[in-house]
Amino acid sequence: MERTVPSTASEEVELYLRTYYSLLRSSAEVQIRSLEEVHAGMNSLLHLAAREQYPDMAAFIYSLLRLPPVVSSVQLVVLGQSLDVFSKGGFPNIEAWEPVSAVARRRKCFFDGKSTLACFIASRSDIDDVVPILTAYQIEWNKLHSLLQDLPSSVQLEDLEEDFDLQQNLADLLQISWDDLQRLHAVWGDDFVPNLQRIAASPRRFRVQLLSGSLTEYRRATNNWWENIEKVCRSLKNRPVYFISSNTHSTINVLSGFALRHKAELIDYLKLSDNLALQREWDDIESGKVLSSEENFLYYLLKKYQSTPEGRRLAKHQDQEEKAWGIFRIPSKHSFDVEAHVAEMSRIQTDWLDPRIRPDDLTYLKQSDALILNIDYPLGLAAYNILSKVSETVGKVLGVYIMGKAATLNAVIGDVMIPNVVHDEHSLNTYIFPNSFSAADVAPYLVYGTVLDNQKAVSVLGTFLQTARYMDVFYREGYTDIEMEAGSYLSAIYEMHRPKRHPVNEIVNLYGLPFDLGILHYASDIPLGKGKNLGAGSLSYFGIDSTYAASMAIICRILQMERQRLK
Repeated sequence: MERTVPSTASEEVELYLRTYYSLLRSSAEVQIRSLEEVHAGMNSLLHLAAREQYPDMAAFIYSLLRLPPVVSSVQLVVLGQSLDVFSKGGFPNIEAWEPVSAVARRRKCFFDGKSTLACFIASRSDIDDVVPILTAYQIEWNKLHSLLQDLPSSVQLEDLEEDFDLQQNLADLLQISWDDLQRLHAVWGDDFVPNLQRIAASPRRFRVQLLSGSLTEYRRATNNWWENIEKVCRSLKNRPVYFISSNTHSTINVLSGFALRHKAELIDYLKLSDNLALQREWDDIESGKVLSSEENFLYYLLKKYQSTPEGRRLAKHQDQEEKAWGIFRIPSKHSFDVEAHVAEMSRIQTDWLDPRIRPDDLTYLKQSDALILNIDYPLGLAAYNILSKVSETVGKVLGVYIMGKAATLNAVIGDVMIPNVVHDEHSLNTYIFPNSFSAADVAPYLVYGTVLDNQKAVSVLGTFLQTARYMDVFYREGYTDIEMEAGSYLSAIYEMHRPKRHPVNEIVNLYGLPFDLGILHYASDIPLGKGKNLGAGSLSYFGIDSTYAASMAIICRILQMERQRLK
């Protein structure tokens, strides 16, 4: 079999990687300024205007959404795998600092209230994520700083909120569109004017320090994460497990049906909210004007509501109710930010299940000794460390199901892609495997998108570490599904089935696995379309609809597998 995967066109990315890893070997702090030239020379698909004088607002907003808001006050970013690593590196008791988080990236971070940000990392994929994001942020901040120096002394930035003409003049001065200025305003909210004042006052000069880059420390961090889960659910050691990598707002909601039982409260919240688009969608669902799923809508609305002060009471009630019936939510402690859920299949309340997946007979579940372990999908290589640890510890793995977001080169946001070939840039392997899912398994639950099966995926090193030329090579060879975790999971799956470590730079056939395997990706980015990455917007209800469709397919598959196992 001939394998046609990109073997050229990545020299700029490889140079960037070699540069910042060689710098981070230093025990001293590294200036991000040292990376600006090689970053710009890479011609990242997410930062095409890095060398231009005008700001690249898509890249800047993409970075903003993936860094904690306090980053506008940060000078030093410290990276470490555990509390022990931070303490030995001269940063004791960082958990006493202010916990901070980003809108679009799960990473446990703490701010000292002055100028230092401490970030937990789970694998080198976090480095490949953080360093380019900081570099892009600094490049674009400094462009804005330079342009703001031409602001007339008679113009006061604090007048921006009330002066429409001043906002338009500012957009012209910054050489950005009116829409980009408003998007920046939406991201910053009340900090819009203060942040512009910070940008005008001084350029950004980040420093970064990697306290430990050893594989041993990543493994220790994974052990710490797993020990916390075992304390809550010790039976994981000797019971069979269905492993799911998805998110915290879909799979468990489908199992517990909590949103459906609190429909009235959620609709009351919707009516009082200012989200007119969602209100219209609900009105159209009720009147039958659209075929949208009421269940998917309520799941999404629950997530929105529980992020408000009023909705936190309902979140606490949900946690208590789920515990009473064998569903446990386990937040990570003293480690990287990957929440876990454990559900006892024998205690599932069958009348709580989403009605679309409620078969006539579920009495067989009472005989089940199996657990469902669902984790909030990790970033990149952390997937390999986590699944390796799970497979070493649990009684038996019955199935591995991976649901995650991906960029698409041939679909639109909200579509679902089902690969049966994955090229992994970490191991350089091309994995061929039997995917348990087909389009027919997902399509009944998907309202706004299309399901594309028999796809080819590539697991990349990082979001910024892609170039237009590189993506074109993939596209020409039929790789249209671009994501970060599947390859790492498949490397761990190889080692769960074979007597040696996963190979490097080979075609790997994973047919004949002793457990079930399914991978589903929902499209969240269109990198080859201008302005269509997540820096240009957020994944709305119409995009998230696909996550619930994928979750339904996974739960259906697990119920089918458990029926076969028991009967």
